[in-house]
Amino acid sequence: MAVVIDGKEAAASVITAVTGASASLERETGVKPGLAVVIVGDDPASHAYVSSKSKMAKQCGFKSIQHSLPEETTQETLEKLVSELNADPSIHGILVQLPLPKHLNAEPVILSISPNKDVDGLHVVNAGKIATGDLETGLISCTPAGAMLLVNRIHGRDLSGLNAVVIGRSNLFGKPMGLLLLAANATVTMAHSKTKDLGSVCRNADILVAAVGRPQMVKADWVKPGATVIDVGINRVAAPDKGEGKTRLVGDVAYAEAAEVAGAITPVPGGVGPMTIAMLMANTVIAAYRTAGKTAPSF
Repeated sequence: MAVVIDGKEAAASVITAVTGASASLERETGVKPGLAVVIVGDDPASHAYVSSKSKMAKQCGFKSIQHSLPEETTQETLEKLVSELNADPSIHGILVQLPLPKHLNAEPVILSISPNKDVDGLHVVNAGKIATGDLETGLISCTPAGAMLLVNRIHGRDLSGLNAVVIGRSNLFGKPMGLLLLAANATVTMAHSKTKDLGSVCRNADILVAAVGRPQMVKADWVKPGATVIDVGINRVAAPDKGEGKTRLVGDVAYAEAAEVAGAITPVPGGVGPMTIAMLMANTVIAAYRTAGKTAPSF
């Protein structure tokens, strides 16, 4: 059976390091890292996610601000708030919770965030830095950064000689994940819905990363024996065994069967998920250190 990669434990160690770095910065410079989270509308899942981010920020010793805007907020009002947060020296990280209500356009909002406060790592400047191999001066998108940390726990930081396959090419995860693996010297294949004979492509992977949003799509016969499997999918499926109308969370990998073939695997839940918020906190403390003219810690 595969080694189960414990994302909760890895995230807790990142949070411990972030909390220590935050306290050191405040002690040495008087600067307290500040995170502002902006949410528009009433989506319950988004509100639950945002409150967990705000709670974690406080736990890390940050100044934590939450702006909850009504559903009918205009594009102009939202962008004006971002502009004010850009100008606020006590705020080092700005996060606008996605998805936004349908009448709002997320792209110009993300681009209006100052790249050095873009702790989600979605601004084209930060995306471009990863693409050009500059992992030192930008901010790396949180979920790929967290997934990469889990890969490093198994393989170390140098992935020379290893084949990596990423299924999914989204700007949010797939593309930056592929680039991070490439920067660590892996030989990377980007696979997606148009890839021919996807199973045989995956079977060549020493590191297989699934991020497609299709429940349990990756079967055991797609996994190379001994491979490391990173499952980024979060899908809610019917669970009649738990009672009528009940659901459960599953990943993009058929976990039970893949775990018998893989060398290491992330569970869902409890794998990559906890890493996302941990890396958001790490990005905020990195941004605060840079603003204070200090060398940022690495996580």
